[in-house]
Amino acid sequence: MLCSIYKSSKKEGTYLYIPKRDDFSQVPDTLMQMFGKPVFVMLVNLEKRQLALVDVEKVKASLDEQGFFLQLPPPPENLLEQHKQRKAQTKH
Repeated sequence: MLCSIYKSSKKEGTYLYIPKRDDFSQVPDTLMQMFGKPVFVMLVNLEKRQLALVDVEKVKASLDEQGFFLQLPPPPENLLEQHKQRKAQTKH
């Protein structure tokens, strides 16, 4: 299964996967407005590839069911919370 990957011009770390290059017809207008101008990144064959941050099977299922897959950046690390947890663990 081939798909095209685009990065968002508005949201850092946000990517849109679609089955056909430059065919955004299945992507809701509101999502496209938030995504901004799509910047083509690459064409990939999902059958022969692992993806770094997302499960390939989830991407394929979403492409089949919705016609697109939206990859959001991981949430930012809460360094204060991590510090509190480490401090609490060392007290025991």
